[in-house]
Amino acid sequence: MSEHADLLVIGAGPGGYTAAFRAADLGRKVMLVDSRPTLGGVCLNVGCIPSKALLHVAGLIDNAAEGASHGVSFGAPQIDIDAVRKWKESVVSRLTGGLAGLAKRRKVATVQGTARFTGPHEVQVTTPDGSRRIGFDQAIIAVGSSPIWLPFLPDDPRIFDSTGALELKSVPPRLLILGGGIIGLEMAQVYHAMGSRITVAERMGQIIPGADADIVKPLMSRLKARYEAIHLETSVTAVAAGEVLTASLENANGMWQAEFDAVLVAVGRRPNGAELGAGTAGVTVTGHGFIPLDSQMRTGQKHIFAIGDVVGQPMLAHKATHEAKVAAEVACGHSAAFEPRCIPSVAYTDPEIAWAGLTETQAKAEGRKVKTATFPWAASGRALSMGRGEGLSKLVLDPDTGRILGAAIVGANAGELIASACHAIEMGSDAADLALTIHPHPTLSETLGFAAEAFEGTLTDL
Repeated sequence: MSEHADLLVIGAGPGGYTAAFRAADLGRKVMLVDSRPTLGGVCLNVGCIPSKALLHVAGLIDNAAEGASHGVSFGAPQIDIDAVRKWKESVVSRLTGGLAGLAKRRKVATVQGTARFTGPHEVQVTTPDGSRRIGFDQAIIAVGSSPIWLPFLPDDPRIFDSTGALELKSVPPRLLILGGGIIGLEMAQVYHAMGSRITVAERMGQIIPGADADIVKPLMSRLKARYEAIHLETSVTAVAAGEVLTASLENANGMWQAEFDAVLVAVGRRPNGAELGAGTAGVTVTGHGFIPLDSQMRTGQKHIFAIGDVVGQPMLAHKATHEAKVAAEVACGHSAAFEPRCIPSVAYTDPEIAWAGLTETQAKAEGRKVKTATFPWAASGRALSMGRGEGLSKLVLDPDTGRILGAAIVGANAGELIASACHAIEMGSDAADLALTIHPHPTLSETLGFAAEAFEGTLTDL
């Protein structure tokens, strides 16, 4: 056996590198394996980070266009797509380069290659320079997920997934997006700002299906006014490639065809658990590709852990990083467990949507008795001064104790604002705790306090 690691981490996304760095900080000899030449996984290389860089550019364009309603007009934007792409790549390079430095400082050995288990204490890694056998005492699986592809789609460069969309090779005049979830709508925002006419086809009855309908409504209203069409409860059954792409769509009203210049496939992601040969190591992988485990992130093999997308929903980087620290600490002999009360989700659309904990929809489905309290941003001085009074802050509470069970926000910077609600849920706070917390005025953050006051019956701002 040519090489050996105390702890082998397979996958260098946010979960993988966090696990590797935490274990190294605790004194463990760590080796980190990933198929990409740079660390950071999907999130930093072709996911969270490049998409936010492009969304920032889209926001600049949209804000400039909306300035006219506030008395400030600009000329039509001059978009240099090569410069935009360079900006996105510079952000990615800075972060991935920083990770390489952090790994070197911690003496974490990195290997570029694809790992497959050959036994409970060994993997074979296929690298650009050949095959390497690596033995380990313990391992953490952090191999993430991949975009789902629809089998009926033809092989055509004009049809791409989120990775292809982020390359920003061109701006198609008409773009069809399959899927009205977070990834699809974020990319829709980027391409619309760049000049594409957008059509969205979503199989469910609303966009952002995981969020409550009242939270989604302001976003839906804004997008309907901007995009060519948003088709709900609609399936795309075929795409024919010719001079243009002809899509066949179907819903309760019938079937029709429409022509597009490009198609973005954003119908979800699937875990990569089946690609590891994990069964050879005695690790169970479900038919859907997930790896079952306990609260200490242990698989059926107690010396092998798993974290991130490959262990279940929600597939979010911040979930993976917290799971990573638990796995690393348990592997190093510490007492730890992953038992969060809430995991926030954020759609970086315009307006943003964020939610955490129990949703009203979930409560109804489970037959749980809850009470909701909301505060409309149309009564927020800060929101109105920004020209964004369409927002809403919402709490889901236990009607008997007033305990905060969930929260949701739609509006500018919702992704930043949801953190205080997450803290309240984790601490077991009730509405009075939040209402009596003095929030600065005028801010968007005080709308959560106002929602709590609405539950308490002390609200004077409505």
